[in-house]
Amino acid sequence: MSNSVRFKKILLAQLLAFTAIAGSAAGAHAGTNPADPSKVIRTAFEAADDGFDMARTQNFYSGWVSEVVFETLLTYDYLARPAKLVPETAEAMPEISEDGKTYTFHIKKGIYFSPDPAFKGVRRELTAEDYIYTFKRVLDPKNRSPSANFLAGKIAGLDELAVQAQKTGHFDYEAPIAGLQAPDRYTLKVVLNAKDYNFLNVVAYSAFGAMAREAIDAYGQQTGQHPVGTGPYMLEQYVPRSKIVLVANPEYRGYTWDFKPSSDAIDKQIIKDMQGKKMPQVGKVEISIIEENQSRWLAFQGKQIDFDKMPDTAALSALDGEKLKPEYVDQGIQLQRVVDAGITYTVLNMKDPTIGGYSNEKIALRRAIVMAYNNQEEASLLRHGQALKLEMIIAPGVGGYDPAYRSSIDYDPALANKLLDHFGYKRGADGYRNMPDGQPLLLKYTSNQGSISQEQSELWKRGLDLIGIKTKFIVSNFADNLKAATSCELMMWGAAWNADYPEAENFLQLLYGPNSGHGNHGCYQSPAFDALYVKAMALPFGPERNQVYQQMNRQFEADTAWALNTTRIRSWLVRPWVKGFKKHPIMHAEWQYIDVEKH
Repeated sequence: MSNSVRFKKILLAQLLAFTAIAGSAAGAHAGTNPADPSKVIRTAFEAADDGFDMARTQNFYSGWVSEVVFETLLTYDYLARPAKLVPETAEAMPEISEDGKTYTFHIKKGIYFSPDPAFKGVRRELTAEDYIYTFKRVLDPKNRSPSANFLAGKIAGLDELAVQAQKTGHFDYEAPIAGLQAPDRYTLKVVLNAKDYNFLNVVAYSAFGAMAREAIDAYGQQTGQHPVGTGPYMLEQYVPRSKIVLVANPEYRGYTWDFKPSSDAIDKQIIKDMQGKKMPQVGKVEISIIEENQSRWLAFQGKQIDFDKMPDTAALSALDGEKLKPEYVDQGIQLQRVVDAGITYTVLNMKDPTIGGYSNEKIALRRAIVMAYNNQEEASLLRHGQALKLEMIIAPGVGGYDPAYRSSIDYDPALANKLLDHFGYKRGADGYRNMPDGQPLLLKYTSNQGSISQEQSELWKRGLDLIGIKTKFIVSNFADNLKAATSCELMMWGAAWNADYPEAENFLQLLYGPNSGHGNHGCYQSPAFDALYVKAMALPFGPERNQVYQQMNRQFEADTAWALNTTRIRSWLVRPWVKGFKKHPIMHAEWQYIDVEKH
């Protein structure tokens, strides 16, 4: 029997076992989850996920799905702006010791994982030990977790356990540590090495949604294709890079929709449509992976998608300024325009032999590269006015952002040419520059699939041609690029980061030296930047901490570790049969908060 046939038979057996258990659980506990199987939401992702084991990926689209499969101790209020933390599986916000280092969470009783063959037909209740296991997995060296930096150095005894595993090749999940304790079945005590002002935000991040050890043991390296959580939905169908289908988890306890309005004008209608409903209402979520903007736009226009981000290229045909044109208003389509709590940027690999390093000539090369790219043109032309030129690493709307801050680096090809001339990057007979030692200078810029990435590559080429730098452009899919970037293997890569929590640390940690090989995709390692990072983390939220953030931005510019690009304006278009939709700045999955009418 071939490996392929054997694998298909194993998958079939697992599917049949899963179906039998799911059916049994649904029958035994009918009504636990109020979702209506006939209510279906159809949506699309503009890039592929990378499986749903969030200990092993930071893929944006993986996290989007994981938010409804797994549950964290805390989450965010659906309507509150600015974003506000609230309990999810915890009974209430945690008790915090006077020194700010010990957090005690009390977990709700009667929360169960979705039915799965890994549990051998037995209902599996969520306990405090599941969170201890989940936290430990992120520091297990074999998982190479890109989220390890969220916990590294923070929890008493956890780093020592990881170091021991690095030496022995075995992570001892049974070993007790001072920082993660379960005094009883439903109590979790977390002890930190030092006070951490963002720890509760970290706890709400999707990588710390509770996982069951039985499921991880059962699926091994295939865990990302077999997510098993306690959230409102579970995975029914998965065709990598093509389609994801979620269905209501029959074990999910449900809740009553009862959110309070913020100052947003749309909240009044949302509350009118949703108040008092048993949630979730939607029984199935069908997600198509459609990487081409035009194809996704056509799918929305053809009513094959219920809501989506309007592609930038559709702005001229669909918008009149910041309002929808009458032909779309007449269809009952709702527009929600929000500035992303995110940034786009170009990674410059500090380990790369061509552009990396901290000598004056290497910094000059990177500075010239950055000055060759016209961010204003990207915002106005490539993104059709649906973006803003970025001035600092921190996204608008995030704690620590300063709207008055201006970057010291701007589009200036003339100055870039003078800089390259001064540091010995001389032009050859073909008009392109060589390295100071006379070797050819060739950049390698990696982009993701999709029309906007192609247009960005063209804009980069125009700018780099103006300063005489030859560039090779490589196109690959987002998931593969992310894996390569995590290992600092890409010379230049067009990337983006959306806030995992609403505070500047979440962006600045992308450049913290010890995070190289994790979230620090350019392996930037600056003692000056790192010292400022440590200083900022020890300060409470406020002006003093924000002032250090500005110093970190200036140090980043001095070393020219990235090319900052834009922050995007998202125009969400929602069909009239979708009720309760409001885009959250931190959470991405709204399926458990909305309803869909028959149409």
